[in-house]
Amino acid sequence: MRVGIVILPQFDWPEAARYWRGAEERGFDHAWTYDHLSWRSLAGERWHATIPTLTAAAMVTERIRLGTFVASPNYRHPVPFAKDVATLDQVSGGRVLLGLGSGGTGFDAHVMGQPELTPRERVDRFADFTATLDELLRFEGEQGEGQADASGGISHDGPWYTAREARMVGEPAQRPRMPFIMAANGPRALRIAVQHGQGWVTTGPYVGAGDAEWWRAVGDLSVRLDDACEAAGRDPRSIERHLSLDRDESYAMRSVDAFEEAVGLARERGFTDVITHWPRTSGIHTGDERVLDEVASRLDAIRAD
Repeated sequence: MRVGIVILPQFDWPEAARYWRGAEERGFDHAWTYDHLSWRSLAGERWHATIPTLTAAAMVTERIRLGTFVASPNYRHPVPFAKDVATLDQVSGGRVLLGLGSGGTGFDAHVMGQPELTPRERVDRFADFTATLDELLRFEGEQGEGQADASGGISHDGPWYTAREARMVGEPAQRPRMPFIMAANGPRALRIAVQHGQGWVTTGPYVGAGDAEWWRAVGDLSVRLDDACEAAGRDPRSIERHLSLDRDESYAMRSVDAFEEAVGLARERGFTDVITHWPRTSGIHTGDERVLDEVASRLDAIRAD
C-alpha cells in the first residue's frame, strides 16, 4: 500500500515550499494538487495554478512523485497541456503522475463560456482528450510512425480536438510517457481508464452516503474495474488503484486510528494506493498536523500491514 497526500494550491511561495518538502520528508509516496481554477467552498480564497505549483514543488523535492488530482478538458487543450506536463516531467526527473478525469459541472466547466455538456458528451470529450494526450506524449520524433509527418510534428483529427503538426519539444522523462491515473466511476469512463491508464483513481460515490454505504459502493467500483479489465483482455492486477479517503462528511486524517482503519478497508477492496489531504485549519478537511506527523511516523507499518 502506497500513501499519498493532497496539498491544495492555496499557499503563496515560498510558504508553500514547506508543505511539499514536508510531504517528502515525512515519507509520503506521492503528493498531489487539485487541477482547478477555483474549487467549491474555497472559491473565494487564494488558489494558484497547477503546473507552476508542481514545477516549483519539483525544484524543492527529489524523490516524491507529483500528481494532478485530476486534470480535465474543462478548460484545457491537449496540445499546450501536453507540452506543460512533458516539461514538468523533465524538470522533476520523471516523477509526474498525470491524473485525468472528464471534468465536473461546476465553475471550471463554464468559465470560458462553454455550453453545458450532457454526461455522454463529457465522456466523449474525455475519450478524445485522453487519446490526444496519449498520442502527443508518446511521440518521440521518429518519422513514419503513427501520425508523424515529415516536418517532425504530429497531427490529430478527433471529434473534439485537432492538432496540426504539433511539435513536442521537451519530451517527458518517463518512457513511453508518464503514467496516466484515470478518474472513472461510470461504465464508459472505466473502459477509457482500462484502455489508457496505468492507474485508476476514484473518490467513491458523490452523494452523501453513510460510511458503510460509501465503502460498499467503493468495493463495487473496484469490482466493476475488474470486469472492465477482463472485457478488454487486460489483467486486472496490471492497473494500480488509488482511493481518495476523504469526503465532505468524513476526513480520514481526523485521527491516527481513523486513518489506519480507512487504509485497512481500502486494502480489503483491492486498492494499492490511498490519498488523503493535508489538514487545514478550518473548513473542509480540518485537522491537526500532529496527527499528520504521527501517521507519517507509522507509514512503514501502514504499508506493510
